[in-house]
Amino acid sequence: MYMGKKEKEEQARREALQEELRRIKMPRGIQSIGVLDQRVGGSRSLVRCLDGKTRNCRIPGRLKRRLWVRPGDIVLVEPWELNQDDRGDIIYKYSKAQVNLLRRKGMLASLDEFGGF
Repeated sequence: MYMGKKEKEEQARREALQEELRRIKMPRGIQSIGVLDQRVGGSRSLVRCLDGKTRNCRIPGRLKRRLWVRPGDIVLVEPWELNQDDRGDIIYKYSKAQVNLLRRKGMLASLDEFGGF
C-alpha cells in the first residue's frame, strides 16, 4: 500500500521512539540521576542528585554542542574522582518518554520526596 510523505515521517518517528525506550541509559557504578536546578554559566549547572547531594556539574567538551539542558531536565550525572560530593559531569539527558518510563519503574520515586516537580 502506498504511504505518503507524512505517513512515512510519522512511522519513522514512532520507530525512533520505540528504539529510544528500548535503549534507556541506566546509572552504573557511582553515576546518579538528578534534576537540573540552575544554569550557572560556562556549560556549568547545579544538579540535585538522587543521593541527596547538590553538585556543580559541567557538560564535557565532547557533548557541549549536542547536549542542551534547561532547568527541570532529568540528567545522568557522573561524579568526579576527587570531589565526588561537590562536582560532576552531565553525561546524558533523558527525554520525556524516558522520564515517564523511569517513573513507572520506580527509579524517580525519591525525587518526589525532595519536592522535585
